[in-house]
Amino acid sequence: MTDYDSSVRRRARTILKYLNQEYLDAETALNHHTPLQLVVATILSAQCTDARVNKVTQKLFKKYRNVDDYADAKPEELEKDIQSTGFFRNKAKNIRHCCQQLKSEHGGHVPDTMEELVQLAGVGRKTANVVLGTAFGKALGVVVDTHVSRLSQRMGLTTFRDPVRIERDLMQLLPRNQWITFSHQMISHGRRVCPARRPKCEICYLRKTCPKVGVETKS
Repeated sequence: MTDYDSSVRRRARTILKYLNQEYLDAETALNHHTPLQLVVATILSAQCTDARVNKVTQKLFKKYRNVDDYADAKPEELEKDIQSTGFFRNKAKNIRHCCQQLKSEHGGHVPDTMEELVQLAGVGRKTANVVLGTAFGKALGVVVDTHVSRLSQRMGLTTFRDPVRIERDLMQLLPRNQWITFSHQMISHGRRVCPARRPKCEICYLRKTCPKVGVETKS
């Protein structure tokens, strides 16, 4: 979707109005207190639920308190500590390498630019957007996770499946001051009202606005 007709823009405004009313205080579900903790938690969240990540990081953040702890960790020990999040060998490798980069290239601090963040091991554009928006309050893009991707297609805000193209569409449709909160709100809506299977369209305020793309209707 490159050219937006007025109906799509009106739909986007209606969706934003509803999200701001219903999920005004929505925020990331990943528990953290520092940018470093958010980076680690977001890396762990790949192919894993936020609830599981929070359970793991509850102990992890007490054991590993700074970049040195992660950078110098024994691979097999870190792998064991995060095993239940899945893909733990690759995640442990990325976390260790990422923290080694933070030590050698950024003085042990998490950078606050997109260009620097995406150069870190295990950090792609989605993770960078999470860190920039949540930890630093910088709206440089829209976080497109599985919930945002799915709901944006279902609601007719994009026709793409590729996260980068979806993000471009959303950045054109949404005012910049909504880029950070929009993702949190869509995730909350996806969990509460609009899951992948059996969305609760009958109770959704957006049922008349949403085109329900891909939703099977009862005959």
